[in-house]
Amino acid sequence: MDLLDNLALGFSTALGFQNVLYCFVGVLLGTLIGVLPGLGPVATIAMLLPITFGLEPVSAVIMLAGIYYGAQYGGSTTAILINLPGESSSVVTTLDGHQMAKQGRAGAALVTAAVGSFFAGSVAIIVLALFAPPLARFALEFGPPEYFALMVLGLIASVALASGAIIKALAMVVLGLLLGLIGRDLNTALPRMTFDLMAMIDGLQFVAIAMGVFGLGEIIRNLDSEQLSRGTVAKVGRLMLTREEARAIVKPILRGTVLGSILGILPGGGALLASFGAYTVEKKVSATPERFGKGAIEGVAAPESANNAGAQSSFIPMLTLGIPPNPVMALLAGALILHGIQPGPNVISEQPTLFWGLIASMWIGNLMLLILNLPLVGMWVRLASTPYHLLFPVIVVFCCIGVLSVNNATFDVLVMIGAGVIGYILLKLDCEPAPLLLGFILGPMLEEYLRRTLLISRGDPSVFFTRPLSATLLAFAVLLLVLMVLPSIRSRTNEALKE
Repeated sequence: MDLLDNLALGFSTALGFQNVLYCFVGVLLGTLIGVLPGLGPVATIAMLLPITFGLEPVSAVIMLAGIYYGAQYGGSTTAILINLPGESSSVVTTLDGHQMAKQGRAGAALVTAAVGSFFAGSVAIIVLALFAPPLARFALEFGPPEYFALMVLGLIASVALASGAIIKALAMVVLGLLLGLIGRDLNTALPRMTFDLMAMIDGLQFVAIAMGVFGLGEIIRNLDSEQLSRGTVAKVGRLMLTREEARAIVKPILRGTVLGSILGILPGGGALLASFGAYTVEKKVSATPERFGKGAIEGVAAPESANNAGAQSSFIPMLTLGIPPNPVMALLAGALILHGIQPGPNVISEQPTLFWGLIASMWIGNLMLLILNLPLVGMWVRLASTPYHLLFPVIVVFCCIGVLSVNNATFDVLVMIGAGVIGYILLKLDCEPAPLLLGFILGPMLEEYLRRTLLISRGDPSVFFTRPLSATLLAFAVLLLVLMVLPSIRSRTNEALKE
């Protein structure tokens, strides 16, 4: 009965004219900045924070939250149409979504992303409403050893994503880890790997690396290809799913929703790990894994469902524990603090209007996104069909704007250009850049949790194996690595026996 009363309070708050208006503004802005290459929710929310000072706390959080989960929708659009993920969690969608677009099935991929996102987001909101307290208590069981094990599992899973050789994927992970460790040492605050450049003292920016590797790298490759110079998407195809496609996406959407809802509540996991993990699961359970990376619709349905479920459930640790699991949640936590609200366990009891109003607004916002996105698919399709010599300068401009808007540093633009050249070289060498990006993101967190664990255990590494949860996660990581290596060993053994 309490749940019904709380939901009634939430909807009475969210359905107020002002809150509905700001929810609409948030999801519309989120979709736009997700669609426009080079812009992301972090930069947009950071720029809009001053605007929220004059709003009520509930309206401010509803609008900023709408930008976040709206960007998950919009990010998939550019990931599918022009192979440029608008959000980091949409990186996986490029693997099969863009291949579908090249095959003239962009419409089916976009509809799959929209439907999967709406269903997963709606389910995750129900999970948030029903299980926020117990899920928060479960997350409290995670200490530094468990977070370290989770990071290792995520990195091993990223290797499973790679379409090429395992050794190349491992090399990309290591390269990403090294790039992520540039900057100040965690304990001593001394600079490392900065080459005495003050601009690198705080490390390399994720936006610059991501936009360079996936944006400029793809642009250079397209310009190098006469076949693609007229446009990335040659044929769009129907904007409806066939009966076979509709049946094929049901189970991936369900699995992605469950995985995203679980991983989203864990700091350090969230929508990014959820999308990578969901893709890995679908590739492993599929009877025809060779289709993945070549236009498998399951490769769009699973990660898109997972990243939207993860985006919704990632509010749990921020609101109930005061632990922001990603940069967007950190900005939202900052917005709450500016409004005199301390994120943490007391939010639900002390600010029930804000907590339950935010939950209700998420469902309203997801419904708005479904209504907005499907009719506008044709617009994004026409954008992707623009002649490439007209499209790529616009992409470059937006990439530069997005990179500059984070720190207003021209050095980040130079980093983006360098990352673009590296991304092009990697593509020419058949190296999948997705593991590099995940290694770059998880590298600093991996180091932080490793050091914390060893400090607590006084240098004893056995703590990772004596704690049941961390031992289980590490066991899963080893099992996944063995499953990936076995086919390679078996094929080499067969070749040796034939000789």
